[in-house]
Amino acid sequence: MPEGDVVWQTARRLHKALAGRTLTRSDFRVPRLATADLAGDDVLETVSRGKHLLTRTKNGLTVHTHLRMDGNWRIRPAAEPLRDSHQIRLVLENHDWRAIGVQLGVVELIRTSEESQVIGHLGPDLLGPDWDCAEAVRRLAAEPDRPIGEALLDQRNLAGIGNVYKAELLFLRGVNPWQRVGSVSDLGAMADLARRLLDANKERHGHITTGNWHRGQEHWVYGRRGRPCRRCGTPVRSRDQGDGQQDRITYWCPSCQPG
Repeated sequence: MPEGDVVWQTARRLHKALAGRTLTRSDFRVPRLATADLAGDDVLETVSRGKHLLTRTKNGLTVHTHLRMDGNWRIRPAAEPLRDSHQIRLVLENHDWRAIGVQLGVVELIRTSEESQVIGHLGPDLLGPDWDCAEAVRRLAAEPDRPIGEALLDQRNLAGIGNVYKAELLFLRGVNPWQRVGSVSDLGAMADLARRLLDANKERHGHITTGNWHRGQEHWVYGRRGRPCRRCGTPVRSRDQGDGQQDRITYWCPSCQPG
């Protein structure tokens, strides 16, 4: 699933193509919205909230989308022929640009005044203007017996962390993914580092946590199972972690992150 910085980038591209322009066409290719038509409505903005995308219109409507695992938005000139595909879930078009939502995990049309119904559960947004580190720490600490690796991925605690940043963040802080939240020292420093990592990468392609842009050198432990730790040389390990329904592979160094 895309990390919060990728969603932030997507929101910015959609905003640039759609905001301040009148829609000439909308094509919702999901059954419950098959008759919805936004043509003639003006787009005000597109913003991200954690991993959610909100495109707001002048008529008080919000197009709510979520990329989930495989979704993406493609921006193309409106004059370019549309290459139709069964994977397209939504098309928003104005005189200049066409935004094509492919394999979107969520496509909804709601009143802007009712956005809290779909994003109200989210914790503080790591890339949001209203980021609140203290509130993120409070939410994390509310379940002291929960493994920290699971807690960081829970968007109700802080919104925007995905599996890549979870693994890299825990390595940088020297914390084992299965360590209980209540035993982790300085959750505030961890939350602050998470924000700085996403913020450092939001303007560029890829998630670079080592400071090294060369291919294969971008990460400390993520995706490096069996390879030597960049700090101590111990082989990096990986294992599923989760609640049994949404397990995600976790990477860690057993020496730098002892259990």
